Amino acid sequence: MGNKRNKVRGNIRGAEKYKGKSRNAEDAAKAEAGEGSQATEEGEKEARIPKRKVAVMMGYCGTGYQGMQVNPSAKTIEGDLFKALVKAGAVSKDNADDIKKVSMMRSARTDKGVHAAGNVVSLKMIVEDNDIIEKINKELPEQIRLFGYVRTINSFSAKTLCDSRVYEYLLPTYVFLPRPPVPERTAGSEAATAKTVLRENAPEGSMAWDENVHISTPEEMVEKRKYRIDATTLAKVREGFAAYIGTKNFHNFTIGHDFKEKTCNRYIMKFDVSDPKMIEGTEWLSLKVHGQSFMLHQIRKMVGLVVMIIRTDTPMKLIPETFKANKINIPKAPSLGLLLERPVFTTYNRKVEGKNPALDFEPYTTEMEAFKEKYIYEGIIKEELTYNRFDEYLQILDGHAEKYNFGYLNKDGVIPEDAIIKRGDTLRATESDAESDASA
Repeated sequence: MGNKRNKVRGNIRGAEKYKGKSRNAEDAAKAEAGEGSQATEEGEKEARIPKRKVAVMMGYCGTGYQGMQVNPSAKTIEGDLFKALVKAGAVSKDNADDIKKVSMMRSARTDKGVHAAGNVVSLKMIVEDNDIIEKINKELPEQIRLFGYVRTINSFSAKTLCDSRVYEYLLPTYVFLPRPPVPERTAGSEAATAKTVLRENAPEGSMAWDENVHISTPEEMVEKRKYRIDATTLAKVREGFAAYIGTKNFHNFTIGHDFKEKTCNRYIMKFDVSDPKMIEGTEWLSLKVHGQSFMLHQIRKMVGLVVMIIRTDTPMKLIPETFKANKINIPKAPSLGLLLERPVFTTYNRKVEGKNPALDFEPYTTEMEAFKEKYIYEGIIKEELTYNRFDEYLQILDGHAEKYNFGYLNKDGVIPEDAIIKRGDTLRATESDAESDASA
């Protein structure tokens, strides 16, 4: 009896298996003939077109965007990119309602206002059209450009398979001018500067809305822009940024993390400082940092600390102290000067050598450089010359020096007890005041 029952079950399974195969073959034939659409209340669905896993190389100017990562309530780079992909036919209408359906992932999530000369996005994309990149670009604003794409392995993720990232920071050299004297920090002075008195006549576009903050006059800015960094100061700048190289605990260079958290240990491979370059009457340095990965605000705080050390003549031996357990308040430099140069995929390229194309920006160097000059560098220079963003940043820090407690900026290069943030302290940090970008 048992054998007979098992035999019947086997026949039923076999029939269902055959029926399934038959149905799959029929669906495949219909899809090939363009008949695989199904009726809906809105009409007929479009014929299914195969999607391929690809890595798209792109660049963008982050001005006016709330960052790279898609956010339904904000204007983001990914949000505009996804809309363009749908309009150009690189993503089907069936998948147009949810970015997750195409497994989109970026190699680096840039914050509000931060630019990228090169970034990589992986996704499942329809690539039947040889002109698909050109068509997508037509649907994008000029400040976002796709350079090209390569087919990848199906399991490819731009985020998890990215070995490291290279960032650039453009910095006007006048930020290294000596800091003017600031009042000694006392309980009374801290209470006084804690009260914000709104400025009634702040220049258009200015973030210095507090009467405690000095706004440099046009004449003062002319003098500051005449500054030219000397060889001794440039050597100190390079020494400062070189101190970040290696595996260090960067808990002081982000927010919301403790010294004991392993995630605070980050590996910096290289930190180069260029020779000074004149651009429209102002001298600039290009800083390039190559690291495995970076924490929120890390690069901007690394830049901010070296700037403050130089302008206060604090010894460089302070920098190694910041990698220790004591928590201090390090200001982050403006987002304006920061851009992602490119992500690096050395391990992936080695793995797919001879099987898949390498993921490399080299073929697009000319296009990338032209885009960077026109849409990123020019934008940074224009905003700085129009609004004096870096001077404004320093004026805000100096105007609230007592509140922010930069007591670790001293001639001895040591962190005094009153500059250490204790557990339970309420920190009125520079995150909300000392920059034009309140969330990056």
